[in-house]
Amino acid sequence: MPSYGTRTQTQIEGVTVIGEAVRRTPSESAEIIVEVTSAAPSAAQALRDNQTKTMQVTQAVSPAGVQHGDIQSIGMKLQNMYSPAMPSLPGYGLPLIGQGMIGQGMMAQGGLSPYSGAGAMQPEVQFGSYFATNTLRINIREPARAGEVADLAARAGAAPIGGVRFRPADEAGARKSALEAAAKDARLKADALAAASGKQVGDPVAITEDIVASNGTFMALRATAPFAFGAGAPETVGELEYYARVSANFKLV
Repeated sequence: MPSYGTRTQTQIEGVTVIGEAVRRTPSESAEIIVEVTSAAPSAAQALRDNQTKTMQVTQAVSPAGVQHGDIQSIGMKLQNMYSPAMPSLPGYGLPLIGQGMIGQGMMAQGGLSPYSGAGAMQPEVQFGSYFATNTLRINIREPARAGEVADLAARAGAAPIGGVRFRPADEAGARKSALEAAAKDARLKADALAAASGKQVGDPVAITEDIVASNGTFMALRATAPFAFGAGAPETVGELEYYARVSANFKLV
């Protein structure tokens, strides 16, 4: 007969440790996302006005070292805002007073029609203003000037959205360095545990890794727990951090 409610747990032999490491790298560039919006009575005019406004934003950020090729349009949206043609009419389904409206050949006393339908009361809809929105990605060659570029774009009529994204000079190298350091940290911990139990570390049985890139997140962690992450150097503008975590299981011999 089959057995129910029984779970088999795999016994992990050896020693399992977690190695951690943080590597910092300066950013090579930064980017921000802004939106340029314009309104006009027609769609064609809204698009023309948006193009003119976009050129003004492009010229406004050029003193901060942003070149024409550093600005890329990543999305264009055109919307029409509808407005009621007869806004003075009362709410849907309400009778008109003193108008003598007739419904189904009958009229109530006092000029109230109990048969006035909502369809007759519903106002027509007409076209209103058109809104054109151009979403721009601005590449900033000097990361320290990201705030300056955002200010210049806003003064020219653009609306910054989201935060500032910093790009490292060598992201692949930073990730590799963090993983290697975390793996070494795991091995040192395994050696210490094995020596304390009178054993030696053999070959690894299983290794898993995880890496997180952020802008200063683990700087705060090191400030509260320097024994785990190390004190490190002060954070600089646009400096990126790569936190690597390696879980390894070693044989004991």
